[in-house]
Amino acid sequence: MGFRSKRKVIPAKTPGELDAMQAAGEIVGEALQAVRAAAGVGVSTLELDAIAEQTIRDRGAIPTFKGYGGFPGSICASVNDVIVHGIPNKETILKEGDLVSIDCGATLDGWVGDSAWTFGIGTIADDVRALNEATEWVLYEGMKAMVPGNRLTDVSHALEMATRAAEKKFNVHLGIVDGYGGHGIGHEMHEEPYLANEGKGGRGPMIQEGSVLAIEPMLTLGSVDSIVLADEWTVVTDDNSWSSHWEHTVAATNDGPRILTPRK
Repeated sequence: MGFRSKRKVIPAKTPGELDAMQAAGEIVGEALQAVRAAAGVGVSTLELDAIAEQTIRDRGAIPTFKGYGGFPGSICASVNDVIVHGIPNKETILKEGDLVSIDCGATLDGWVGDSAWTFGIGTIADDVRALNEATEWVLYEGMKAMVPGNRLTDVSHALEMATRAAEKKFNVHLGIVDGYGGHGIGHEMHEEPYLANEGKGGRGPMIQEGSVLAIEPMLTLGSVDSIVLADEWTVVTDDNSWSSHWEHTVAATNDGPRILTPRK
């Protein structure tokens, strides 16, 4: 994927629409927290999927991922060298030291929330902890560029510069996964524009008050290249290095970036 949008501006949502998106996003946050609370040694990713789906449906929302393009789960559960789009299954049993990324979406009243976080099971290796802390930090540093008047690739550039700064801050080598990134979001989970996680700033459509992007750095301890497995969903690093993925749905406002997928 790459920069393809021909729009001059990223479409804006009204304050009421942003509130509606946050209502969906708060449900995503609840589902992520429920999954993390249940995750532990001996638990399957299929069990985690059931917990997320129940949480979402109990709040009157619909799991956005389930059935999306034929995807069978309510979450993407990506463990260790799986970067994104891991299919929940009963065979993947969590063990001590695993690094687990959970990506989740919920649709409420026609609006979508999309968020991901990554966490360890028990005690994780020092380099894995550094990777994960760095990826989270990169997300929050990168979203600072999500302000009216900036352009799309100003966010991309901020993410790239944050990644390089994180290498020094957390004393870890980081690979920026090539070909995957963030996106516009609203009534649909994936809307224009595509947001790369690196690149030169000052290009692409203008960010205006009310513009919304899903911002999601994906970093590895090794290669920037990936492979899609035979299930046509699961994306793994091509060198088996471990990866981390953090994501928030973020709106640009005159008061600064507004996270629409808060975790209370």
